[in-house]
Amino acid sequence: MAAPLSILSLLLLSLSSLHPTSATKSNTNNGGACSTAPDSGSTLRIIHAFGPCSPLRPAEPFPSWADFLTDQTQRDATRTIYLTSLATTGTGRSFVPVASGRQILQIPNYIVRAQLGTPAQNLLLAFDTSNDVAWMPCTGCTGCPAGSPSFNPTVSSSYHPVACGSVQCNQVQNPTCNPSTKSCAFGLSYASSSVQAALGQDSLSLASDIVSSYTFGCLQNVVGNSIPPQGLLGLGRGSLSFLTQTKSIYGSTFSYCLPSFKSLNFSGTLRLGLKGQPVRIKSTPLLSNPHRSSLYYVNMTGIKVGRRTVPIPPAALAFDPATGAGTVIDSGTMFTQLVRPAYEAMRLEFRRQVNAPVTTLGGFDTCYNGPVKYPTITFKFDQMQVTLPEENVIIHSSSGSLSCLAMAAAPEGLNGVLNVIANMQQQNHRVLFDIPNSRVGFAREVCT
Repeated sequence: MAAPLSILSLLLLSLSSLHPTSATKSNTNNGGACSTAPDSGSTLRIIHAFGPCSPLRPAEPFPSWADFLTDQTQRDATRTIYLTSLATTGTGRSFVPVASGRQILQIPNYIVRAQLGTPAQNLLLAFDTSNDVAWMPCTGCTGCPAGSPSFNPTVSSSYHPVACGSVQCNQVQNPTCNPSTKSCAFGLSYASSSVQAALGQDSLSLASDIVSSYTFGCLQNVVGNSIPPQGLLGLGRGSLSFLTQTKSIYGSTFSYCLPSFKSLNFSGTLRLGLKGQPVRIKSTPLLSNPHRSSLYYVNMTGIKVGRRTVPIPPAALAFDPATGAGTVIDSGTMFTQLVRPAYEAMRLEFRRQVNAPVTTLGGFDTCYNGPVKYPTITFKFDQMQVTLPEENVIIHSSSGSLSCLAMAAAPEGLNGVLNVIANMQQQNHRVLFDIPNSRVGFAREVCT
């Protein structure tokens, strides 16, 4: 952005916000506080996995705030490794409510309400900007998350399998053909999980819009526990992604506003289509990587701490399609991860300006006890910059006595080439993905 933008939402990861027991008390005490606002038009509401009213909230509470941070940074590292391994061979509008969803690739993500089939079967789908194919656990699936709703294709009059040799069958990874039914199936790896799915088509409803003959995977067998419990909606740029399948409806354009982790219910929104998008929004060019076509690459040119531009080696930020290096905007990673040279340079300047004794907690290496004055952090991109105030770069303990810089270094080795701008830094912003005009935009919008 030409002018810095500020994210004004306060992110306080407290023990009370992470424990299901606290959520239960909140629901009881607040009466209708967790009542669900209806989806309308082409807008879907969003909720976060660890929100007080999340129906996909983890069953067991974390023993402590430190345990949560340790667990989450490990999961973010897992997702970063996954992202760097990805390789792929005028319009209507829809406002879709968004809420926090359970873990995707072992990390919290955001969910939307959807209906699949005829008559409609209700599902809470996690959406992921770094994946393409949609899939849902289907009745009889072996290894799918226990206790979660699944889709039953046998009771849907509009469901039909995709034939072997069809265009859609040739677009999935590792396609196979069932010799008895002549129907298409496929297998893929997803973080620490591997899945086998039948390829099918059915009517998908988001808000008031119905997408007929939507192609998706009907999960039949899952090994591992890193898949979303009720299904995934891929918002990447691949041939079977939601954007591609609905191009004639939404013009390959969408935006979202992600609520904070503590927001009640579906307070965020996923807007689909050209209409209803912000007119005045600062943006940066969207880059294309043919080897990782699903990812939303942008060119990050620098980082400022306070008013000082951090000296970062150009290679740490450079976009390189051959190696996958560069910077991506991702909805599924919780805390921003920077390649080690960039992170260490930013951390050094951050510590210098804070000028207080440093401690560690979990996966975070820059924490402070007691009251501290923190500088802002600014991400600089081609043609725009986004300035993050304390509330979106610092997390605080429930007591408020300990606070940490909520960023980390990317995993080292071959996977340490990708900078990931995570959802904590995107919260309470309208983030626009305008594929026809090859741009990603940011504008402040409080949706918590």
